[in-house]
Amino acid sequence: MLPPKLIANIENVLRTALRNKFLKYKPEPAAMPFHTRLLGKDRLALYSFIHSLNTNFGTTVFEPVAVALAKSNFADAQAQIKAGEHISSEAFLVIQEIMTDLTAAKGTPDKPAEIERIRKVCRSGNMIPARPTKIDLMVRSTDGETFIFDIKTAKPNAGAFKEFKRTLLEWIAAVLAHNPKANVQTLIAIPYNPQAPEPYTRWTMRGMLDLDHELKVAEEFWDFLGGEGAYESLLGCFERVGIELRDEIDEYFSRFRAVAEKTVDNA
Repeated sequence: MLPPKLIANIENVLRTALRNKFLKYKPEPAAMPFHTRLLGKDRLALYSFIHSLNTNFGTTVFEPVAVALAKSNFADAQAQIKAGEHISSEAFLVIQEIMTDLTAAKGTPDKPAEIERIRKVCRSGNMIPARPTKIDLMVRSTDGETFIFDIKTAKPNAGAFKEFKRTLLEWIAAVLAHNPKANVQTLIAIPYNPQAPEPYTRWTMRGMLDLDHELKVAEEFWDFLGGEGAYESLLGCFERVGIELRDEIDEYFSRFRAVAEKTVDNA
């Protein structure tokens, strides 16, 4: 169970995220005359809003919630930052070798060994500008160990994990180029199990990711950040805020119903 103060903080993050979405959201102007007449403009607006919210749920909801949660359990937590400015040319070649071997199924993923291979050459050769995408979430423990997460809000297809793997390795290289002795881990985080109540299917990524060291799904991710029981507590936070804001949500979408009714009256 999360502390009451932390629960209040997380629920405030959720309220702010949803209200900001209302302020900034504008339904897409695409004309759907058959859908509109059959379902109503308000229902289509709600569908469009949910689709839009789901598209950036990671940055608008999961990332700030993860930061708030992690700060209660770690020395530091940040979102949307760069892993580093440069990667050594030799580290780039090692990463390419790792990717080639995994793609050709010449070996199995072994993240600890891969990190050490990169560490040995992290400052060898020329330093080239880092290409990695921004980090979704970085947390640092009190003993200095750093965990870097790439948050994926939907189940990725099997082919996408090749690029995910490369990004995880490039983050390692960028961090080690700055500090060769850094104790750093890079992982994919999937905030919920889209296959629940069935177990999450991991076999599609087994040939590319080291499942023990590069993947955390649902409870594994949230309980890692906030301690045992954090995932269930978070679900409670989302439910309470949803109930609390239900009237605001209904009022927001009633505007689209009013527009639709006026259109019918004037027809």
